Amino acid sequence: MKARTALVATILIVVVASAVFAQRGRPGRGGRGFYSGRPAQLATLDDFKGGFQFCRIVFRQGNGDGAGWNVDWPRADINLSIRLSELTRTPVVMDETNEPETLLLSLKSPEIFHCPFMMMTEPGGAYLDDEEAKNLRDYLLKGGFLWADDYWGDYAWDYWESMLRKALPSATYPIIDLPRDHAIFHQVLNAENVPQIPGIGYWDGGDRTWERPGTEHRNRFAAINDDRGRIMVLMTFNTDFGDSYERETESPLYFQKFSVPGYAFGINTIIYSLTH
Repeated sequence: MKARTALVATILIVVVASAVFAQRGRPGRGGRGFYSGRPAQLATLDDFKGGFQFCRIVFRQGNGDGAGWNVDWPRADINLSIRLSELTRTPVVMDETNEPETLLLSLKSPEIFHCPFMMMTEPGGAYLDDEEAKNLRDYLLKGGFLWADDYWGDYAWDYWESMLRKALPSATYPIIDLPRDHAIFHQVLNAENVPQIPGIGYWDGGDRTWERPGTEHRNRFAAINDDRGRIMVLMTFNTDFGDSYERETESPLYFQKFSVPGYAFGINTIIYSLTH
């Protein structure tokens, strides 16, 4: 993939202390829903500027369990890109106001092949038709990387897996659980002890880390690998990394407890996707 080649050639990882990293540099920004500078329109080829741009998948809702593709958008995408630019030498594309330029993509669009990293939020409600499934399969087998985050409960898991299996049949591409000594937990920062992360609206200010009954302490880091052992699909289940990025400014305690380790894992994930 051309985008991967260009980015990998310019990446220099800077190792920093994860306990204090998110306090450095400019603050992230809060806010939910529509951001005045970011209309919800799909990217075209002209929107790709040569550096890293966070790519988010826009999908249709099916009969699963999820609140839609735009949960945590656009602030999570922007804030994670800010931290990536601060804590690594990854060339992040910025706009005229010095904010990261992020992208929205449809799985029907050939532009996905210019994104070495893509994310889906609340995939437990995503519907993929045959064309989308084929394009996703082609994208992943050509070296792409998909992160599916923030879906809770067995029904959401089963529904998302049924969609994913249209692209990657289970007989050839089993789902595995990632051990905490896997490279993705240590790519740049130590994220071995990243906790289950609740959306801030579910957090009680104390020890609660789950959003739904029955998901207590059942967060799962799962993956589908290619035939060389590279992660193609990362699935963070019963946990909400997106909120740890989007809502980082709303509570200092939430920030320390969830955003700091959340950013460590998110930065590791992006660097892994660009270098594997």
